[in-house]
Amino acid sequence: MTPLGDLLFETDQSRQEKGLSKIQEIPLSQIDDFEGHPFKVLINEDMEDLIESISQNGVMTPASVRLKDDGRYELISGHRRKKACELVGLEYLKCEIKELSYDQAVIYMVESNLQRTVILPSEKAFAYKMRLDAMNRQGQRSDLTSRPLGEKLLSVEQISQDVMDSSRQIHRFIRLTELVPELLQMVDEGQVSFRPAVELSYLTDEQQYFLLESMAYYDVTPTLAQATRMKKLHQEEGKLTTEVIHSVMSEEKFNLKEEVQFKNEQITRLIPKTVEKGGEVAFVVKALEFYNRHLEKRKDKGQER
Repeated sequence: MTPLGDLLFETDQSRQEKGLSKIQEIPLSQIDDFEGHPFKVLINEDMEDLIESISQNGVMTPASVRLKDDGRYELISGHRRKKACELVGLEYLKCEIKELSYDQAVIYMVESNLQRTVILPSEKAFAYKMRLDAMNRQGQRSDLTSRPLGEKLLSVEQISQDVMDSSRQIHRFIRLTELVPELLQMVDEGQVSFRPAVELSYLTDEQQYFLLESMAYYDVTPTLAQATRMKKLHQEEGKLTTEVIHSVMSEEKFNLKEEVQFKNEQITRLIPKTVEKGGEVAFVVKALEFYNRHLEKRKDKGQER
C-alpha cells in the first residue's frame, strides 16, 4: 500500500493515472461552505491547537471539495481547517477535488464529520437527516415518522452499521430537527434531556414556544413523563391547550417531596372541587399571585389604604 505522504505529493498526472483525486491549492475566496452544513465550527481548545499547527506547518491533511456548476468549489470536509486558515491569514487551502454528485457529497460529508470526538445532539440530528434524505433520493426506502413492528428500514439500518447509534436511536435524533431553535439549543446545552426532547418534537411550533414560556416562568424543564403526556394530548386533537401546558409545567414546581397539606377548613372550602387532587397548592399559589397583582394595581392608582 502506498504511504499517505507519497499520495499527497504525487503529481496530478500520476494521480489521474491511478484514478486518484486531484490535490490543489485553492483560494479560500473560491470555496463555499457546504449548504446546510450541520456541524458547528467552534473556537475551543481543539480549534486553538489546530490554528497553532496550521500557523507552524500549514495544512497537512487536504480538505475535500467538489467543483460546482458555477465554477466555484463546495467544501465537503475540512470546515475547521478552512476557518483556521482564515484566522491564521492564509489565502489558500490544500484540497482534494472529488468528483461527486450532491447526494454523494452529502453522504461523504456526514460520514467524515461523524468521526469527531464531541458531537452536539443538534449536529447528529441534522447530519442523520441529511444523509437519510440523500439515500432516499438515491432510491432507498425509509420512513421518518413511524416504525411499525417488524418493518425493515433499509437506509436507517445501513446508517446504523456505520455509527454507534442504533436505527431506533437514529430515528430519535432525526425527530429533534422538528424542535424550534430555542428548544433545540437547550438540548445542546444539556438543559433539556434527550428523551423528553424527542417527545416534545411532536408538538407544534406554537405549542413549543408556549412551553418555553411556561418553563421560564416556573424555572423547570419537562420530565419524560410530562413530555410523553403532552405529546399524547397533542395527538388527541384540541386537548393540549395553553392552559394544559401551563398546568403540566406547574406540577414539578409545586409537587414537592414534602407535600403541603391544607388542613385549615377556611382554606379547603375555598378550593373548587374541580381542582384535581394534588393540584391544590398550585391553585392557591395562582390565587395569591392574582390577588397580589390586584393589590399592585390598586397601589398604582393610589387606592391602597
